[in-house]
Amino acid sequence: MDHSHRDSIFVEDAKIIQHIAYEGNQFFLKLTAPKTAAKATPGEFVHLQCDDLLPMRRPMSLMRADAKKGEIDILYKRHGHGTALLAMRKEGETLSVMGPIGKSFKLKKYRKRPLLIGGGVGLPPMVFLAEHIKNTKENVSPFVIMGSEVPFPFTTKPSQIMINGMPDGVIATMPLMEDWNIACRLTSLQGYAGCYEGYVSDLARHWLDAMDTQQRSEVEIFSCGPTPMLKAIKSLATEYELSCQVSLEEYMACAVGGCAGCVVEIETEAGSSMKRVCVDGPIFEASTVVFQ
Repeated sequence: MDHSHRDSIFVEDAKIIQHIAYEGNQFFLKLTAPKTAAKATPGEFVHLQCDDLLPMRRPMSLMRADAKKGEIDILYKRHGHGTALLAMRKEGETLSVMGPIGKSFKLKKYRKRPLLIGGGVGLPPMVFLAEHIKNTKENVSPFVIMGSEVPFPFTTKPSQIMINGMPDGVIATMPLMEDWNIACRLTSLQGYAGCYEGYVSDLARHWLDAMDTQQRSEVEIFSCGPTPMLKAIKSLATEYELSCQVSLEEYMACAVGGCAGCVVEIETEAGSSMKRVCVDGPIFEASTVVFQ
């Protein structure tokens, strides 16, 4: 078992404050988890016990963490037995939470134009990272691209923030991003109003191609989403010679490095190596990830 996180991972009983269902089997969960909230950083996750009768926990990305209120926000999708049980839990009930777990995205020394790209259940880490950048960095202007093939778990709105390179009519944004004065656009192949009709990587290319060489040198990419999307983002970063960090998602049992059930192939200076997503990640440099 990996012991490097022993002093920073907590197990606590978390009360459900809000549990809201959205279209597409998506659920928003707000929990009181003060120990986790006090330490959590963008990219980390929690291991959640979905039901008392189901001992094996489920990994959940963190969407926000409020250290002052002692609260954490989670957005998840119901797609198996564990999350089906979780979806039945009611406000006021208690869940066992273990966290925060893993390595975060970089937390300082950002380039001037961070590009945050999230797809599907990969949206939450991008929200957390965008908020962190907003609260800690001046003269840094992130651009957030979110993609989904089911209705977004929020009511989209037209953005008042102008973004160079956007095709005509691509104006839909996440209201929270607009409130934070963070540029954001949405993509989907489902024909949703105001969204870009295509992949997140395609919209990112529109944005990058509208820049000159100097502006593109100020870009770095952060991304989380399904594997095919991350492969496309890695290719995009390679093509434009951009630094890129990705958050990987794998099934896992223990989440603390003991079972090695979540290993992925990573290229290191010493050659190919199998790394554990739970404690060696979930954040990796995209250039080192061997996507199958």
